Amino acid sequence: MEQSFLEVVLSAISSTVGDEPIAVQLVTIAIAFAVILVIMAVYILLFLVFMKLNKRIFRKIRAKKGNSITLQFMEKAVSVVLAMVFIVIPLGGGKIAQSLLGSTAVIAVVVGLAANEVLKDMFAGLEISIYKPFDVGDRIMLEDGRAGIIEKLTLRHVVICLLDTTRLIIPNNRANSMHIINFSYDNKVPRSIEVRYPISYGSDIDKAKEVIRKTICECPLTLNEDKYNPDDPNSKSVYFLKLEESSLIMGATIYYPHNIRTEVVVDEVNTRIFKALEENGIEIPYNYLNVVLKEKSV
Repeated sequence: MEQSFLEVVLSAISSTVGDEPIAVQLVTIAIAFAVILVIMAVYILLFLVFMKLNKRIFRKIRAKKGNSITLQFMEKAVSVVLAMVFIVIPLGGGKIAQSLLGSTAVIAVVVGLAANEVLKDMFAGLEISIYKPFDVGDRIMLEDGRAGIIEKLTLRHVVICLLDTTRLIIPNNRANSMHIINFSYDNKVPRSIEVRYPISYGSDIDKAKEVIRKTICECPLTLNEDKYNPDDPNSKSVYFLKLEESSLIMGATIYYPHNIRTEVVVDEVNTRIFKALEENGIEIPYNYLNVVLKEKSV
């Protein structure tokens, strides 16, 4: 098929009209255009049906396997391919296909356009969807220290929901090249954070360790288990780390699930430990100033 759809229609009208009277020609052209409009309406409807079917298929896949950046990218890619098939190729006919497949000039242009930002983002999005350095729902931290949750991957950009619920949109090419900390990379390994608590020099160190350990293990947001055995040094989970000018520093590591924000866990644990230390008479020191007033002798 060498001619496009429009060329075929115009050629058919021209050959049909011929040398007929003007009235007949006008009627024929009107009928032809009416047929064209009907065909175009059906064609557009068919295109919309395929696009809707594409969304429905991917919606069912997500319902079974969960949402992921790979599915999001594939859905967008299929939509672009459908648009090309239904819009670009039919309008250009076989000429476009021959040009794309057989012309070395076009191939050279495509290679040249690979440096274009749009194509860079598309290829970077493809890499991200295949290798998955992060996925939908993962909590990440960017190079500039901003943290958020991956919300969406399109052909051009990654959408990240920041902690204040604003959306950060990063081009795929940039997201694919920057260093990212992924706190949710492996769901089999729990997330962890180190915490430290100062106690006064006169405090009972062993009692402080026990209070901190039990408080962390009893917190419903943590995964820590109280497996301390006095005969097994490796079973310790709270440590006397160092001496400071006015305090002794106790340290511990908190383990918690991927689906809970770090700030939420730290807030809950710190609140519980502060209250527990206070209830058990263990002082948390703070800086204060003693002022001594001397009476001037007469």
